[in-house]
Amino acid sequence: MEFDSHDEAYSSYKEYARSVGFGTAKLSSRRSRASKEFIDAKFSCIRYGSKQQSDDAINPRPSPKIGCKASMHVKRRQDGKWYIHSFVKEHNHELLPAQAHFFRSHKNSATATDSRVRRKKNGGSGSGSSKLFGAYQNLDCLDGYMRSQHDKGRRLVLESGDAQVLLETFTRMQEENPKFYYAVDLNEQHQLRNLFWVDAKGMEDFNNFGDVVCLDTTYFTNKYRIPLVLFVGSNHHVQPTLLGCGLIADETVYTFVWLLQTWSVAMGDRGPRVMLTDQSNEIKTAVAAVFPRTQHCFCLYYILEKVPRQLEYFSLWNDAFTVKFHKCVFKSWTEEQFEKRWWKLVDKFHVREVEWFQSLYEDRRLWVPTFFRDVTFASLSAYSRAESLNSKFDKYVQGDTSVNEFVEQYKAILEDMYEEEAKADFDAWHEVPELKSPSPFEKQVHLIYTHEIFTKFQLEVLGAAACHLKKESEDERTTTTVYAVKDFEDDQNYVVEWNVKGSEICCSCRSFEFKGYLCRHGIVVLQMSGVFSIPSKYVLQRWTNAARSRKPVSGKLDEVQERVRRFNDLCRRAIILGEEGSLSQESYNIALSAIREGLKQCGSVNHSGEEENVSVERESEPQLDIVISSNKAPRLSETGKEKGTKGKVGFLVI
Repeated sequence: MEFDSHDEAYSSYKEYARSVGFGTAKLSSRRSRASKEFIDAKFSCIRYGSKQQSDDAINPRPSPKIGCKASMHVKRRQDGKWYIHSFVKEHNHELLPAQAHFFRSHKNSATATDSRVRRKKNGGSGSGSSKLFGAYQNLDCLDGYMRSQHDKGRRLVLESGDAQVLLETFTRMQEENPKFYYAVDLNEQHQLRNLFWVDAKGMEDFNNFGDVVCLDTTYFTNKYRIPLVLFVGSNHHVQPTLLGCGLIADETVYTFVWLLQTWSVAMGDRGPRVMLTDQSNEIKTAVAAVFPRTQHCFCLYYILEKVPRQLEYFSLWNDAFTVKFHKCVFKSWTEEQFEKRWWKLVDKFHVREVEWFQSLYEDRRLWVPTFFRDVTFASLSAYSRAESLNSKFDKYVQGDTSVNEFVEQYKAILEDMYEEEAKADFDAWHEVPELKSPSPFEKQVHLIYTHEIFTKFQLEVLGAAACHLKKESEDERTTTTVYAVKDFEDDQNYVVEWNVKGSEICCSCRSFEFKGYLCRHGIVVLQMSGVFSIPSKYVLQRWTNAARSRKPVSGKLDEVQERVRRFNDLCRRAIILGEEGSLSQESYNIALSAIREGLKQCGSVNHSGEEENVSVERESEPQLDIVISSNKAPRLSETGKEKGTKGKVGFLVI
């Protein structure tokens, strides 16, 4: 990386520091004795050097020096260009990327940002800068929001004693399990503004089922007594998983950036492949900034629930509009078809100038099923909240539920969820689902899918008998055939596209996208095409009994089916051994010795030396120190490093 001057080098270092989250200072510079021009300069973190005063961990203002070594040393060549002579990246303190604007060196950084943009527009190099700052450039657009004094003054509205209850609860849960994580965000007056927490099981569930996550802001948006937001996932039994909770002060970009960054830190600095949220410009901005590689989509039921409220002023057209709206949204096979129907719809009902409908069109790629291909929502995006997995939490949270009441039953919520999952796991070990047809598709996933998904898929297999298809077109060049499928059960027509070469199938019902398994219309097309096994890409590992496997199972369905058989058989035998072995100390010792010897021999046979050592005895858990922070996304400080999530009885780990 080269610079035209040492000022440009310092501007670049400041930009890097602002994106990462620390303040900067010009440490030293040196001029040539002959030319009097600068030939050497060193820039550093403002905490560089010896400590001069005590540390104040919750104050976002420029910090005292504490011996940080982070710095950049630049020198000038004879041709006038400046280059990086040395660069020290590591800091000995926490970084504050979301609050970098508080540092004195970054308070007026808009000029530097604008100059960088101009350099890129003028054809400047930019490539080196992109490598250095690329991971944080997406946060540049948030400067205006982050500098808002209005945002900084907000605080979380709690009733008397709520804060103490929260602190005592979190402290107790952390004592019970050191992996319990929580973080707080304080405003300029050191008042509580935002709060986040997640238990160890939530972090484990994200490892296995973090592909699709829903940020549920329903309780906050609907002005519930408790300003609660939830991170919700879906496990392999189609049960909701709680991946984190938050209490927030407002719906500003700052709040959602802090919340998402904090959640990401708790999940190991990772994000989901798909994130579902309400339709909100603030959330949209925050998701794009924090998770630029995540596909952001709006939950469909959020959109559909708002339509009646937007139609109140022309209620006479409500029914007619709803019919046309659903046809446009759910029956458009191509983007061109959607565009044509949309503009015809808004003109017919005179809503072209309605701001909300304009926003719907601008965000069409985030919610219209026509634009969803090669993505699945894992049953988290339903047509109504009552059908959604998120609604499972509604029985615990009502409009008048207080923070104190929610905290008191939080542990009960977790226990209920764990019990439901354990029961589903237990049923999977002891029961084999019954085949209801001679279909090869049903037999293929008989022991692969979990019971819940297999039962749902069975309905699709049986429903294929009520479908009639007709070939519409065929493209020999792309080996793609389009079929029209009449479903007599719901009296609807669908379009199915089948690509033989790529083994890709897509149906206009979008069942695979929304539910994650093949629909009856796709099944009947495969049958008529002479294909009698589901392409492996349409058997999602997250819905299988090997969902927690550390290895991908795509393309190895027969092998997985055989492993599941062996696994289930061993689990049943282990339960019997546990019952017999627990009757006396002598029998316990015999059983324990047999298990240890069996593990040893299996490890030898399977060449598992590279895998994590398995122990039947309880091992010490790695401790996670929780750093409570003000005006920053907190950071996990690991005192132990975990190589992977350990398999426990009932979880198939391949």
